[in-house]
Amino acid sequence: MAAFRVTLLVLALAFAGAAFSYGRAMMEPSSLPLSMRTIEWIRDNGGAGLVNLAEKVYYSATAPSPGGPNLDAVPAIGATAELAAGPAPVVGAVTPMLKNEGVWRGTGRSVLGGEPVLVTTFRPEAAYPRQLAYAAWIDTSRVKIALYAGRKQPPDANPRGPMEVPTALRSGLLAAFNSGFTYKDSKGGWAADGQTMEPMVGGQGTLIGYTNGRVDIVSWSGGAAVTPDVAFARQNLPLLVDGGQPAANLADDAAWGQTLGNAVRVWRSGIGIDATGNLVYVAAPGQTAESLAGALMRLGAVRAMQLDINAFWPTFNAYSQPNAGGATMIVPNPSHTAQRYLTPDDRDFFAVYAATSRRAPLPK
Repeated sequence: MAAFRVTLLVLALAFAGAAFSYGRAMMEPSSLPLSMRTIEWIRDNGGAGLVNLAEKVYYSATAPSPGGPNLDAVPAIGATAELAAGPAPVVGAVTPMLKNEGVWRGTGRSVLGGEPVLVTTFRPEAAYPRQLAYAAWIDTSRVKIALYAGRKQPPDANPRGPMEVPTALRSGLLAAFNSGFTYKDSKGGWAADGQTMEPMVGGQGTLIGYTNGRVDIVSWSGGAAVTPDVAFARQNLPLLVDGGQPAANLADDAAWGQTLGNAVRVWRSGIGIDATGNLVYVAAPGQTAESLAGALMRLGAVRAMQLDINAFWPTFNAYSQPNAGGATMIVPNPSHTAQRYLTPDDRDFFAVYAATSRRAPLPK
């Protein structure tokens, strides 16, 4: 009987401790709804395997089936009509191309004689003719890009900063988009304002911005800390695309996400750099690492890396007016609004601002 009572006491204490931990976590400020905070709490408190299994079962059951009827139309996203200048239209994987498909449209802000943020939609896989990818092209010669810490990511950010687009900088805000995995999942480096807050890791895909305004995507070959000429650096897994070719291990499930890997089709996002030094972003449902790499190459990426995955995280918002006015969600995400990143967010993110002078693009 005494042993039984001790067992009951231990279980009660364990339950009380878990209840206290959960209650405290739910009371903390967060940009996440209660359901997502609960899932994150379970994952962080010994239930990662259970959450991963549930996600795998769910996404496997809801994964898109190949084939099926074609789409009748694609949405004409963006704030302005088709542009005379800009990159070549995107050639989708499904023929014939539909009206508006792959056609770049502006987001409403002209900077130094041109629109630096263009958007479009296209179908990235012939086997899945109803799946749409949402893409953006960023003219890096006309913008300045910044990386901001969120409430919880990266975990060792100090100072953490505003955790949102700073109010004082919103007059020039053009766009904001999601970053990569949490640190515990990516184990990649993170630096902003020239300060390394998580150590850089060799061989990791890295979106890097320099103090002279230039940006690049590289496989990191430097040390654990960024050098003084680096303004920001964000790592997330190895490169998906390098030298214009897909990575050799795209079918390796474990290499492309601690949660789900490449085992099932989920929302994925990624970012690449083209031959002239401009950035391309894409997010799409029902993707594998291999199909995401293919979508980025269709956008002209010569080097590219995966950003965050799963339906809740991909976000690309554009602003057609100064002071974050005319906010529009380019990537449809019912879990968020176009105001994401204008209030404190749990995750780190990138912001795109109008430049005050134009930098020379890389030669073709």
